[in-house]
Amino acid sequence: MTIPAGTRLGRYEVRSKLGAGGMSEVYLAQDTQLRRNVALKLLPAKFSQNEERLRRFKQEAYAVAALNHPNIAHIYEIGETGDHHFIAMEYIEGVTLREKIHRQHEPLEQLLKYLTQVAEGLTKAHAEGIIHRDLKPDNIMITSDGYAKILDFGLAKLVERQRGDGGESNEGDTILMTQHSVPGTVMGTVGYMSPEQAQGRVQDIDQRSDIFSFGCILYEAATGKKAFKGKDALDSMHMIVYAPTPQLKDINADAPEELQKIVCRCLEKDVEKRYHLIRDVAIELEELRQELKGTASAHSQRSTHSSAHSVSSSDTILRESGLAKSVHTQPPLSGTAESAAMPQISSAEYIVNNIKRHRVASIIGLLLMLIAAASLFYFYYYRKENTAFDSIAVLPFVNQNGDPESEYISDGLTESTINSLTQLPDLRVIARSSVFRYKGKETDPIAVGKELGVRAVLTGRIMQRGDNLTVSVELVDVRDNKQLWGEKYERKVADLLAVQREIAQEISSNLRTKISGEVQNRVTKRYTENAEAYQLYLKGRYFWNKRTRDDLKKSIEYFNQSIERDPNYALAFAGMADAYVLFPGYSVSSPQDSYPKARAAAKRALEIDEGLAEAHAALGLELFAYEWNAAEAIKEFRRAIELNPNYATAHHWYGNQVLLYTGRFDEAIAAMKRAQELDPLSLIVNADVGDTYFYARQYDKAIEQLLKTIEMDQSFYYAHYELGMAYEMKGLYPEAIAAYKQARALNNDPRVLALLGHAYAASGRRDEALKMLKQLQELARQQYVPAYHFVILYAGLVDRDQAFQWLEKTYQDRTSRMTILQVDPFLDPLRSDPRFTEMVNRVGLK
Repeated sequence: MTIPAGTRLGRYEVRSKLGAGGMSEVYLAQDTQLRRNVALKLLPAKFSQNEERLRRFKQEAYAVAALNHPNIAHIYEIGETGDHHFIAMEYIEGVTLREKIHRQHEPLEQLLKYLTQVAEGLTKAHAEGIIHRDLKPDNIMITSDGYAKILDFGLAKLVERQRGDGGESNEGDTILMTQHSVPGTVMGTVGYMSPEQAQGRVQDIDQRSDIFSFGCILYEAATGKKAFKGKDALDSMHMIVYAPTPQLKDINADAPEELQKIVCRCLEKDVEKRYHLIRDVAIELEELRQELKGTASAHSQRSTHSSAHSVSSSDTILRESGLAKSVHTQPPLSGTAESAAMPQISSAEYIVNNIKRHRVASIIGLLLMLIAAASLFYFYYYRKENTAFDSIAVLPFVNQNGDPESEYISDGLTESTINSLTQLPDLRVIARSSVFRYKGKETDPIAVGKELGVRAVLTGRIMQRGDNLTVSVELVDVRDNKQLWGEKYERKVADLLAVQREIAQEISSNLRTKISGEVQNRVTKRYTENAEAYQLYLKGRYFWNKRTRDDLKKSIEYFNQSIERDPNYALAFAGMADAYVLFPGYSVSSPQDSYPKARAAAKRALEIDEGLAEAHAALGLELFAYEWNAAEAIKEFRRAIELNPNYATAHHWYGNQVLLYTGRFDEAIAAMKRAQELDPLSLIVNADVGDTYFYARQYDKAIEQLLKTIEMDQSFYYAHYELGMAYEMKGLYPEAIAAYKQARALNNDPRVLALLGHAYAASGRRDEALKMLKQLQELARQQYVPAYHFVILYAGLVDRDQAFQWLEKTYQDRTSRMTILQVDPFLDPLRSDPRFTEMVNRVGLK
């Protein structure tokens, strides 16, 4: 049943039917995400119900998608929607090799060029262990710019024998039928299949079967006839098995002798006597083609030498400028009296003389030549020098299994790729938290790229079957809507580490970024050789990124397990440091318990690898938040940014902590803007831009920024309570209380209780403020609640003694909030008290 135009199959919209065969129906469709035409090949419904056929269909399509070669039609995706199973393939505008041979009657030399390309494509396939099994002129497309593309790899296995309308077998169709006289299955197309295929000897089919089929095509290209053409399909198959090898000379007397030798060896019945490698065929064909080209060239030179006139180089230049008729007349034939009387002049003299005689036309011609030369210079030099891509977004790899247990693989591979690419100089890499805003959504990479303001987008898909892993990646140029590179990796899960390095290396080369050997080493750096340690590290990062109390604790468990597998795994220690520095802020544990562990982990990471930006940033945060050592913290953050200017977290923590809390507001805002540029869709970064404006006491800008953040995600409680803080400082108490309540409905963070109590107290609702105080006290009996929250609430109640009592406890706990004393507007009622000045001096933050 034909699928109507306009039908959506996943992200593809059907435009028209291209054709149908025994194996499938093929439709022209548009990829609505990448906005390009594709060929959609649909598996017939009757095969979709056969689980074994469907399994083989998918298995072979996955294998073929790994073939990235200019002479093989690329498979973009295999998918299903409703009852339809489809393969999305490269759509090729051109004609089949059959048309080139039989309708356009291309010269043999040109046909050999195409077939040499086919042999090169097969070389790639065979090297990957993939046999075509259905090679024929109909499965070879010749593009409009003269390149051969092989179609339909491996799909011959999936189809039944087809009948024409009248019930007769169609010799051009691909068939798959059971032979009752000979055990086994016959696969291939009559007239092109190998003897072992014709006899159903499936176990004997290897790359040499494709070589036999290739020989059949070579014969047809040289003669215009099929090598084995019988009365019907069975007769043709009998000829393939038993008839002697046909001779090119019997049909084409001009066929080169060397070509006859190549064809005969391809068509050997005995596989052991046949070529063993298609690469050898490609080499011999190319040598033959060069010989034919040399012969044709010599003939052409003889013809030119004996012609009546030899065109000068200046004549050629002027003709190509389009002004040949304007600048000179047709010279006389050589050998005439007029020509004998003409003096011999050089091409330079010829141009000068013509300029004198035809000054205006010549000037125009020379101007056009100069413009053309300038254009060529721009195209070949300037454009070449400016095609390096300056920005990229790596979208979350899709977990095609849909199994939450393997989610860490897809997320981890995405994050590892991002981290590797951040090592490239002059390349802006969008940070993890921004790209993960698109996770689980139907996205158009081109639209995403434009939204993020990047030049290139990388997409990926992961499929896991037991210990086997299939990773498909595609790099797209946002500006030109073209695929820059695509690859498919078939690996074991244990090889995930190697895959990540390969992807990063391929991307760096395809972005055409000039990098030194040192930078390349950083991009593909091996932090561990232990595959299990790497997987456990990925699990740790997966839970760390979830940013909840329980998930942060889980992340530590996995980082510890990773370190047990590899005690010198610097990244695992850095991950542990990142987790511990967040523990107090998420009420996981106290500062005294968490920060020393963070410091020890960061120090150990740097002992192993001093060049690890993540470890420097984590150490910088610990030095500032717990040791209150701003000077050393600044050194660590600057070192982190020097090592990895793309590391958004370093800019974020440096700006929103160190610079902000030491009152360097302009620098803090600039650092946060840089973090926002690197991580434009990060909720926490966007909210903390508003937070930075808040502590810089630019409340209107804070409100504007926080409202934008909430528009990005209404469920992000942090932005709601930050918005409440800005409203409260402007005296907009109803709006502030509403914002705090919204935050509390989303997350029962102890800080929200303190802020809500402060707003109630500031607006004269003291009883309700005391209720919040009581709830905060009860919560503190169940979990860690920073003492600073009580300081905020008592400051709102204008109970200074209690506020300072809790401030002392905050000091003794070495809570990170002690670093905010100089800038926190909630503490303004305490600033006139001498105890406040004394506390600021005790902290000693400079």
